[in-house]
Amino acid sequence: MRIRTMVLIVAIVLMVGFAALNMDEFTRPALLSLGFTTVQAPLGLVMLVILAAALLLFLASTLYIQSAHLIENRQTARELHAQRDLADKAEASRFTELRSYLEAQALAAQQREAAHVTVMSERVAQSQQALAEKIDQSGNTLAAYIGELEDRLENRDGVPRAPVLAGSPVLR
Repeated sequence: MRIRTMVLIVAIVLMVGFAALNMDEFTRPALLSLGFTTVQAPLGLVMLVILAAALLLFLASTLYIQSAHLIENRQTARELHAQRDLADKAEASRFTELRSYLEAQALAAQQREAAHVTVMSERVAQSQQALAEKIDQSGNTLAAYIGELEDRLENRDGVPRAPVLAGSPVLR
């Protein structure tokens, strides 16, 4: 329990004890004025009834305030839970949209990569074909130069020599 509640309970118990110990004084009749008339009643007992009525009134108002506060807290908690669920659903839909966007981007990247691979393989094939043609041309040119050199050597010496085949080493 809270300290405030404990102090209130102790105060009520002390008042009840005080009233019980002094009941004779509380029940002694006295002349009381109500403004327009006078009555004879026990003043202490009237004051105790007024105190009890005030206590009950304050307890009832406290219960009402606490119950209203609890109802408001529960309603706020429900609204907060509904907003949290709505936010979770929105976040899940954003994740779904992000996933589909990333999948589309990955697919586009794969298609671009496949197109680049195709272009690169075509370029490599063209380069290989051009290189093979150049090698053939170089081989033909080299064979022509070798043949021309052989003809010059034959003409200079006047001695016919054995023909040299392309690709075989020339030993002299």
